[in-house]
Amino acid sequence: MSKSARATAKDVARASGVSQTTVSFVLNGAAGHVSQETRERVRQAARELGYVPNGSAQALRKGASRIVLLNIEGIPTGSSLGSYIRGLDAELAAHDHVLLVLHGHLSSQALSDVAQAVSARAVIDLGDAGHADAIVADAEPPLDAFSAQAGVPIRYLIARGHRHIATAMPDTPELQALAGLRERLIRQATHAAGLPDCPKLVLPGSLGDAQELLRAFRAAHPEVTAVLAYNDDLALLTLAAMRHIGLRAPEDLAVIGFDDTPHGALFSPALTTVHLDAEAIGRIAARGALGLPVADTTPEPARVIVRESA
Repeated sequence: MSKSARATAKDVARASGVSQTTVSFVLNGAAGHVSQETRERVRQAARELGYVPNGSAQALRKGASRIVLLNIEGIPTGSSLGSYIRGLDAELAAHDHVLLVLHGHLSSQALSDVAQAVSARAVIDLGDAGHADAIVADAEPPLDAFSAQAGVPIRYLIARGHRHIATAMPDTPELQALAGLRERLIRQATHAAGLPDCPKLVLPGSLGDAQELLRAFRAAHPEVTAVLAYNDDLALLTLAAMRHIGLRAPEDLAVIGFDDTPHGALFSPALTTVHLDAEAIGRIAARGALGLPVADTTPEPARVIVRESA
């Protein structure tokens, strides 16, 4: 960017490694849900670039209302997100606040406009591709829980003799931020355990396409003996694709999902999955959004629900 060009929020976001939504919240006083370290990084980038928020951005400020916004664009509500929302809502209600959940495909500016319109106390944006810096990294207990969520199934698989583990991730654009975070944590867990790198199997929603991709993946990675999927839905798609190409679980490939959704137990073979105390994480997020101490709220450790697939 030339010296004569006016710095934009996009420039600040790129320089500080966060989303434009996070930049807007930090620089306009609505950053109660953002970590102190992230706030300082954004402010430093803004100073170095000479960025000055425009009038509409300045209108977004920490509101006086008792409304907290949660944006969950594109995220399936049937997963552990449902428990997360219950915990978030219950904790906010205990402190006389109201949760407003947004499901739409909102731009950063549109989300800012909504926050301004309701004079939101805080915004938790799970739909933004930069949500990881704004949500997961802003409080140590949630980050510890997400890390355990990756490490627990890895240790389970190692105990059963697996050394070559793959990840199964969605190709849905709306889930890329969450899937990318989970994949990074799985890779960190495998590296910490001294295992080889995890190859990634990217699966679409179509069973026919999933079959062919799985067939090609098996040919390219015959050493893989276990698949750790992004969530239960993707794990079940993997199992269905395996059945169609003549593979058995767990004999040919062990498969583990995440979220402990009820339908996983109804499949054959029944799905082994990871249970996460998402409700407690939601309560922690609520307390963080309100600027309250989170030390008294501790999620239960993640655990593997052992069934037939792994």
